Amino acid sequence: MKTIARITAAAFAIGLLSQPAFAESTLRLVGYSGLFQERYTKAVIEPFMKANPDIKVEFFPLQGSAQMLGMLRAQKASPQADVVIMDVSVAKTGTDEGLFDKVDESVSKHVAELFPNARFPNVAGVGVTFDNLVLISNTELVKTPPTSWDALKDPAYKGKVAMFGAPDLIGVGLTLVLDKAAGGTDYLANVDKGIAALAEIAPNVQTWDPKPEVYPAVVNGQVALGVGWNARAQVFSDTSNGRLRVTLPKEGSLFQINTINLVKGAPNSEAAKKFVDYALSAEAQKTFTEAMYYAPTNSQAKISEDALKRTAASAMDRVMNADWIALAKVRDSIVEQWRRKVIPLSR
Repeated sequence: MKTIARITAAAFAIGLLSQPAFAESTLRLVGYSGLFQERYTKAVIEPFMKANPDIKVEFFPLQGSAQMLGMLRAQKASPQADVVIMDVSVAKTGTDEGLFDKVDESVSKHVAELFPNARFPNVAGVGVTFDNLVLISNTELVKTPPTSWDALKDPAYKGKVAMFGAPDLIGVGLTLVLDKAAGGTDYLANVDKGIAALAEIAPNVQTWDPKPEVYPAVVNGQVALGVGWNARAQVFSDTSNGRLRVTLPKEGSLFQINTINLVKGAPNSEAAKKFVDYALSAEAQKTFTEAMYYAPTNSQAKISEDALKRTAASAMDRVMNADWIALAKVRDSIVEQWRRKVIPLSR
């Protein structure tokens, strides 16, 4: 009986020691809601948890980067999140406010593999996805595939265009693209040519605030044309039975960069670093690009040819590199011009 008792006690002790290997820590990741959460969970989070059974990842979805920043500010004294994926311009603000720890080669060797425009001297995080502006159209209402942003001002589409206007990044970004296409050379000095181009488009715009998003409005025929982000547009193209078409216009586009950030004082900082390392790896970058068509930030990621063609990485000569951080200094001026010279001209 004593022998049996000793064996039972030993087995119980071993069981206690082994339990943390299966439920050691919970990592809290804050990121975009909707399609991003769905696709990122399957492509990145689930493989990470399978490879690290001692770490559970909980995804906390928010609609946008501004909400994420507000949450981080409210929790600064006692952070609840460990990792945040957000737009680079908002990540700069978070860095300035001391909300993040630096992501560098000491956190992940993959940082050295990132494209140069995925690293920023004054931002703690690094780029984890590239997205770009695209022209989207309803294939039943727009029979001939548009090749130019000029389609947005075609009188045939009066009242049949939708997009988010400034201060949304889509509105600001399109201003820069149209400014360059019209001959503008320094968007930090002025975007007069871009504002003039938007003034020609405005009479065709049904709404500057499509609900819930511009993509369903195009799919269901509420509008014929819209402006959106490539990753989401490509997914809607797949799921709409071909009713939504995605075009990278001949005049070009620009990148929007999402960064991955380590929260300062995070409750599970070591697990957070391990997750960031995986998220930046060529493996994870490949899987997510092929799942949602964000262009990879890791230069070593080997993306399938079919998926690559559906990202701006296949047409880099047509993509301008906007300095979103420097742009923050003149963004209010651009928004004010939208309010005075663009939005009042819509129907």
